Amino acid sequence: MFIDTHLHLIDRKHLRYPWLAGETVLNADFLYADYALQARRVGIEATLHMEVDVAPSQMEAESRMIQSLAGEPGSLIRGAIAACRPEDDSFPSYLERQEGNPFIKGFRRVLHVMPDALLDNQTVHSNMRRLNGSRLTFDLCVVPRQLEKAAKLVDLAPDTTFILDHCGVPAIASGEATVWRQQITEMATRPNVMAKISGIVAYADAASWDVETLRPYVEHVAQTFGFDRLVWGSDWPVCTLGGGLSTWVAATHALFAGCSAQEREKVYSANARRIWGL
Repeated sequence: MFIDTHLHLIDRKHLRYPWLAGETVLNADFLYADYALQARRVGIEATLHMEVDVAPSQMEAESRMIQSLAGEPGSLIRGAIAACRPEDDSFPSYLERQEGNPFIKGFRRVLHVMPDALLDNQTVHSNMRRLNGSRLTFDLCVVPRQLEKAAKLVDLAPDTTFILDHCGVPAIASGEATVWRQQITEMATRPNVMAKISGIVAYADAASWDVETLRPYVEHVAQTFGFDRLVWGSDWPVCTLGGGLSTWVAATHALFAGCSAQEREKVYSANARRIWGL
């Protein structure tokens, strides 16, 4: 059974998603009921919702919507990774409010579509330090060229658990892996960083990838981080760009088939339970 640490729900009737204007397949509603039906069929027993980069004024509204869904009978949702804006002066008060809500398990600021200079912003650095001593985790969604700067953010909060999303977003379709491989190895030297095996099918060639296409990337992350520092996520609905939820779950089973039952359990669910107290 899996704990999905990376579910996105898109509900355009209730929230605004400015980034969807540039999308085609993803510019649609992806609602909880659709996900839950698929998730139960493939062995997902619980999930964390991952923020979907809503309009900044609606960040807390998104969390309230997800918490409401979690309160429905039989819901798979166990918590939320909330959006944040560490570059804003309002971050300290926002942090205090979210820390007071046990449903909020962590933060994410989408960085891979932002200018690299944001990772050098001094307000960001100051607010990253504020996470020290907090119970909240911080998800890093960065592309390979940003990994070196992201590692400096990690060093600012050594007592905070950081989660590296999507194996560090390798460019699987192009095969350009040199920088990614080097920086993943370097990032893994930081004991407060976990790696998320999530949705990398979206970065492969949708028409031609197979399990062996993904294997070098997953194996490098597993070898450098170790099985105690891996979690699993679907990245639904982004994973539909590479085949969908059931395809990604099947690929995951194939990729970890040679591992021990204990190793698989750590990746699929046990590590997530430990990190987020699920």
